[in-house]
Amino acid sequence: MEQNEQDQPRVSSVTTAEAVSAKPVKTAKSETWEWIKALVIAGVLVIIIRWFLFSPFIVDGDSMRPNFSTGERLIVNKIVYDIRAPKRGEVIVFHAPEGKDYIKRVIALPGETVKVTGDKVFINGQEIDQPFIKEAIEQANKEGHAYNTLSDFPETKVPDGELFAMGDNRPNSKDSRAKSVGFVPFEKIVGRAEVIFWPLNKISFIHF
Repeated sequence: MEQNEQDQPRVSSVTTAEAVSAKPVKTAKSETWEWIKALVIAGVLVIIIRWFLFSPFIVDGDSMRPNFSTGERLIVNKIVYDIRAPKRGEVIVFHAPEGKDYIKRVIALPGETVKVTGDKVFINGQEIDQPFIKEAIEQANKEGHAYNTLSDFPETKVPDGELFAMGDNRPNSKDSRAKSVGFVPFEKIVGRAEVIFWPLNKISFIHF
């Protein structure tokens, strides 16, 4: 028995159109919200990384030549010394007394005695190796003079909670040997220089 046309199920054309158009609107709003959340999270991460974990630093001056040059850009690890104490040979950035940030190398640790005589550095009476300036010292010796032409530093004990730091460019570095700088208190250390990221041909890790 055939059904009457009036008995046939019907789909409202208005309802179908509304359903089709509503779905993309909802999806677009959802995607927009997801992008907003992603951007907010990214912004928070940048702030955390920039202010609490790592910080960029631009080398200004020749005090760390031949290993670092003016204009090079570095990434400074700001949390490593919250985990452990600095080690000899590490390159640090710290707040200098004159209001600038200096980049130098850790030479002597708290409680150690340090003495500088010409190109030689003595820690607790023992001469230490200085591989980071070995070639510079050898080149200066070939030319008939010492690499470090500044005045010697008499044997002195490093106070607790402080460091003795020097620039790699020994004849041209204002560092712990100078009374205006002196020993570096731990609380003045910004962090450890980790990576050279500019210029591109100098990209490298500073510490391994």
